[in-house]
Amino acid sequence: QYGLVFDAGSTHTALYVYRWPADKENGTGIVSQVESCTVNGSGISSYADDPAGAGASLKPCLDKAMTIIPVEQQRETPTYLGATAGMRLLREQNSTKAEQVFAEATKVIHEYPVDFRGAQILTGNEEGAFGWITVNYLLETLIKFSFAEKWEHPQNTEVLGALDLGGASTQITFQPGVTIEDKNTSVLFRLYGTNYSLYTHSYLCYGQTQALKRLMAALHQDSPDPQQISHPCYPRGYQENITTAELYNSPCVPTPSTPSPAQVLMINGTGNPAACHTAILKLFNFTCGANRTCGFDGVYQPPVRGQFFAFAGFYYTFSFLNLTSQQSLSHANATVWDFCNKSWAELAETFPQNKEHLHTYCLVGLYILTLLVDGYKFDEHTWSSIHFRQKAGNTDIGWTLGFMLNLTNMIPTEPLELVKGQQPSLWAGAISFIVLATAAGLVAILLQCFWK
Repeated sequence: QYGLVFDAGSTHTALYVYRWPADKENGTGIVSQVESCTVNGSGISSYADDPAGAGASLKPCLDKAMTIIPVEQQRETPTYLGATAGMRLLREQNSTKAEQVFAEATKVIHEYPVDFRGAQILTGNEEGAFGWITVNYLLETLIKFSFAEKWEHPQNTEVLGALDLGGASTQITFQPGVTIEDKNTSVLFRLYGTNYSLYTHSYLCYGQTQALKRLMAALHQDSPDPQQISHPCYPRGYQENITTAELYNSPCVPTPSTPSPAQVLMINGTGNPAACHTAILKLFNFTCGANRTCGFDGVYQPPVRGQFFAFAGFYYTFSFLNLTSQQSLSHANATVWDFCNKSWAELAETFPQNKEHLHTYCLVGLYILTLLVDGYKFDEHTWSSIHFRQKAGNTDIGWTLGFMLNLTNMIPTEPLELVKGQQPSLWAGAISFIVLATAAGLVAILLQCFWK
């Protein structure tokens, strides 16, 4: 069987095609990713003023999926669209426009012969929890197929935490090992007969796109020249223009008390990592209430515990900076600061293929370090527990697989032994009964023939 999930993120949309053996729908370790397709253009929330464009953008990936799924199975293929922080923000800004975008996306998906089960905006906690399920499902920490050829809960296996960085939000989810004090950050799962109590929280407006925009707005409002911005996180010699309309078009970015008419701002990179780090720290509030531990902005968080997979934006930036091989925190800091000290001319010459995002890697690198160390409270010791990954096996890590497993009921709520069958002694008795009944039936038919 096949399943389709659209990941409608804030910066882009992707379609994932999953496959599993039809006779083992309630098994595990069997769902595989067949294909992923990136939808052209920005996230669907960017189509607020052109909702029909949001629907049309999905067609090429749906067409591709139809070439993969056998025609006779397409009508039974469960299909979902899950939207995350970009649509959460649009719903805050204008719920009518958000509904129109969903309506157009739904209309297009209904044109295809699939079992479409709806479009929805995930809550931040759902996004974090489904990402956690994906990581642990793929790494077989929840259940695995044993040498005895049955599904078993792995003994002495610790589950992993999940760290997700999107364009508009960031999520942290892990099993803390202590009682979770704030029920708003708690989620309970019973997976494969085992109970899991998880801490999860999603910080809206702390995804990298929105955080960078908030930083730019803060620099603009502190600038002595309202038409110029000196940007310490951009390389020396880098210049670009941005309009005030683009800068202040998000609910995450407070409009200045005296908004200026739409005008063009000149941004000049100054390449100063110390000043950049100071500016990034101002985006966070690290004070906690009395008698409680917290991450930031006063949100309760127990101390981080266990191993973590950091994916999405965490992986992409650290992969570019060659920091995905379990290097120490001091090495990561030194690498990012060294990169930040390079001029735009040096970077453009060294990385001619990466020019589109090249000016942001210093900023995002320092932002990730600040988020993980000052925000989530990883230190030199616990830093080594973070694994920066894009995939587990051949499957992309994200919330989509956990979302589909949950909504197609492929996560049984009881131990799989109960789902898969009965004890061997019961099978032996049943087979003996069937054989005896069949033999008795044949004897009866023969006797009737002879009697006639």
